[in-house]
Amino acid sequence: MTLLSYLLTPLFFLFFGLFLVLFHPLQVITRNLFGARAHDHVVAALNFCLTGCLYILGTRLSFHHFKALPTDRPILFICNHQSMWDIPPAIWMLRKNRPKYIAKASLAKNIPSISYNLKYGGSVAIDRKNTEESKAKIETFAENVAKNNFSIVIYPEGTRSRNGKVAPFKQGGIESILNVIPEIDVVPIAIKNTGLIDNNGKFNKRLGIHASFTMLPIRKLRKVNCTIELEKIRNEIINCLK
Repeated sequence: MTLLSYLLTPLFFLFFGLFLVLFHPLQVITRNLFGARAHDHVVAALNFCLTGCLYILGTRLSFHHFKALPTDRPILFICNHQSMWDIPPAIWMLRKNRPKYIAKASLAKNIPSISYNLKYGGSVAIDRKNTEESKAKIETFAENVAKNNFSIVIYPEGTRSRNGKVAPFKQGGIESILNVIPEIDVVPIAIKNTGLIDNNGKFNKRLGIHASFTMLPIRKLRKVNCTIELEKIRNEIINCLK
């Protein structure tokens, strides 16, 4: 299995990189000629292809309880975070809701396709060390989300959990969103086993991992009870991962 992993991992990264390079000019052309909605379709296609790269590693993906959600109002998706492989399948599966991300500032620089989409696709990149600036950027971002009926995907742990355990949620970003869109619909998503693909950060990735994404029931999140309700969501996600 280790030898096969060393053979398949370069092939995986080759196709992953090729898709990033290929879709970068496609995003630029589509956005400038046909507008934001057409750009979103190209981003969805990119993430479909990136998700497909996981099958080179023999990864199996399961999606539980995913259903059509309203597209005439914003939705906040709250997810646990295990690896970068959380992201392409989620964008593809949530494409009808036009998902936008709150990402760290470093991702908005010099990464083909990904940086362009973060800068021009309606998402926001923040410096987590600058709390006040981040809050202002998220609130401006939320105003644009509300105006366009986008959705938001947020990972409130603040970083990846390499051991698969769900860390306590940081609520600052969510509170900033609620300041602007207090009635936003909230949908938690529990992500399982994507972190195993990374093989503890080694070059060769693990083969044959079964990763799953489980959509939990839609609800509201009140700022006045934010801490309690976020902990409830966290515990629901933890229960899904057992």
